[in-house]
Amino acid sequence: MQLPFSSRPNIQPPSASKAWTFAGAWHDEEIDGHTCSIYEPPQNQENFTVIYLHGVHLGRLQDHPIFAAHFDRYQLRVVAPMTQRSWWTDRICREFDSRYSTEFFLLQHILPWLSDRFDVRAPRMALLGTSMGGQGALRFAYKYPNHFPVVAAISPALDYHLWLKQGDPVLQEMYDSTESARQDTALLHIHPLNWPRHQYFCCDPTDHEWYDGNDRLRMKLASLGVPFECDLETVSGGHGYEYYERMAPAAIEFIAERLNRERLRV
Repeated sequence: MQLPFSSRPNIQPPSASKAWTFAGAWHDEEIDGHTCSIYEPPQNQENFTVIYLHGVHLGRLQDHPIFAAHFDRYQLRVVAPMTQRSWWTDRICREFDSRYSTEFFLLQHILPWLSDRFDVRAPRMALLGTSMGGQGALRFAYKYPNHFPVVAAISPALDYHLWLKQGDPVLQEMYDSTESARQDTALLHIHPLNWPRHQYFCCDPTDHEWYDGNDRLRMKLASLGVPFECDLETVSGGHGYEYYERMAPAAIEFIAERLNRERLRV
């Protein structure tokens, strides 16, 4: 069902004049030779962990304190792998690694590392992504809902096959045709009987490149009877960090609330 941002009374939109502060700390670690940024909040009583998937422009959350401020508020650890312009697929992207895909990296390296290092595993972890990472988060959750029952995507770039059609060199190296890329997009991985129990996505209606894909996702989920929450109404600058920051409180609150539901469910 749709849940417009304005109907969530506990969320306060960010103010351009507000200086967001946080008490935790970011640091980088190497996992099989790849940099991952880790955020540890001052408290994390439930050991909840968010895997953040970055966008195609490789922006880091360290530069946007509003995210960490809300990670503190909800006591969420964050692990943010850096995978270049890989689109978070199961295809080899040589920019990232010539040995394996980002999907393999997430499943076979990140998840075991989280288990060994922090003793965290499903259902105490969630996916959060923006743009390229937003579509990746949804795609992973649709393919592996038992691993990722909670997912939130801000401005997910769902129709990335259109970039291949326009000549994107990275995607052209990963896929042999626009159709093969389209068949690999998140919408084509939705299973009508096996889906993540908690999913939230949002897209600015003035985000002309990616809005249509989000609207199709809304319609497909509704037609299948798959539960979801989305906001396709809030306007805040189109595609980019102005919008990401505007929607961060809603997305992070959703993750925290649903992780707690999963904890109680178990």
